[in-house]
Amino acid sequence: MKTTYIIDGAHFTNLSEFYNEFGLSVIPGNDWGKNLDAFDDVLSGGFGTPPEGFTILWKNFVLSRERLGYAETLKYLEQQLSVCDSSQRNSVFTEIEKLKKGEGQMLCEILTEIIKEHADIALILE
Repeated sequence: MKTTYIIDGAHFTNLSEFYNEFGLSVIPGNDWGKNLDAFDDVLSGGFGTPPEGFTILWKNFVLSRERLGYAETLKYLEQQLSVCDSSQRNSVFTEIEKLKKGEGQMLCEILTEIIKEHADIALILE
């Protein structure tokens, strides 16, 4: 039986707090980059997660979808625009424009997509 880690959407209101909740649940005591690339790296293994894979049970997912929705995604993209390499600015700007038109992915969707890319990780949304 695979290890199950619980992430509770009631425990965070923004992306930074999500990273804290994820870290406390999945890799407590480990220091990690707390960004989307580092999140993907942790899911890939080598940070203390079981090598045979695991399950993430995401409680209060509907609440997470609201909290990591339009406003938080726009905030994230605007921050990325201010720190990204000049070669990536057009791409980030395009994502901002899509978001303003009601298109594009919200952070909650991006996070779940990253998790689903890992075949050895099961994701349960409650």
